[in-house]
Amino acid sequence: MKELVYSPMNIENANRIVVKVGTSSLTHSTGMLNLRKVTALVNVLADLHNMGKELILVSSGAVGIGTPKLALKSRPTCMKERQAAAAIGQSELMNIYKTYFSQYGKNVAQLLLTKIVLDVEEMKNNTINTLDVLLEHGIIPIINENDAISTYELEFGDNDTLSAYVATLCNADLLIIMTDIDGLYNKNPQAYPDAQRIPVVEKIDDEIRQMAGSEGSAFGTGGMKTKIMAAEIATQTCDMLIINGSNPVILYDIFDGKQPGTLFKKQ
Repeated sequence: MKELVYSPMNIENANRIVVKVGTSSLTHSTGMLNLRKVTALVNVLADLHNMGKELILVSSGAVGIGTPKLALKSRPTCMKERQAAAAIGQSELMNIYKTYFSQYGKNVAQLLLTKIVLDVEEMKNNTINTLDVLLEHGIIPIINENDAISTYELEFGDNDTLSAYVATLCNADLLIIMTDIDGLYNKNPQAYPDAQRIPVVEKIDDEIRQMAGSEGSAFGTGGMKTKIMAAEIATQTCDMLIINGSNPVILYDIFDGKQPGTLFKKQ
């Protein structure tokens, strides 16, 4: 596959940005919230907001945070336990975000979505209008799937897919998916030391789909496969980046003209 290098100008000029952060980028291996990572993430997002960027944060972590509080050692597979973990974890997650963002004078709002929002035109329009008003008033919406009432795991599949739909709903300029890997590789970098990161994907085809695995972390639901699926949705509206979320400072690189992760170009 020919290696491509993208011009960062479009990325630098992106104004309305959806940032998706996964469970693995927010929690320790125990499932408990990693406060140092959350602090760093909020610091960078608040600074980007100060630069005039309109930000929407799609945040996983509710089930992961709630799981240990139910004395469970891994993500629950039983629906009622997953919903209970989400109910516990979501309130704690939002309370922490509210506290941390307020230190920088930023206000946040919570939106919990289910897939029916996309299917019912009135609900879809209400969601779009709510997001528009929040962004116009400088509020940072924080979005998660409403896991506490979702009736099956594959409503959105996971927050990769949710973030892609959010990007289309709000007509975003850029979707950034922060995960535990540097981007899309031509083969599994954990198994093959010679694996190479693909800096740019101009078009998602069968070759790209075959590169994606399905494994996720113990407390998350996503893998590279779900991110490719998200890219197929998001690139109908905007560019999408997959970057390593272990150090949120990498977000600055995007707007400093550097080239982290893998860029999926808008179709």
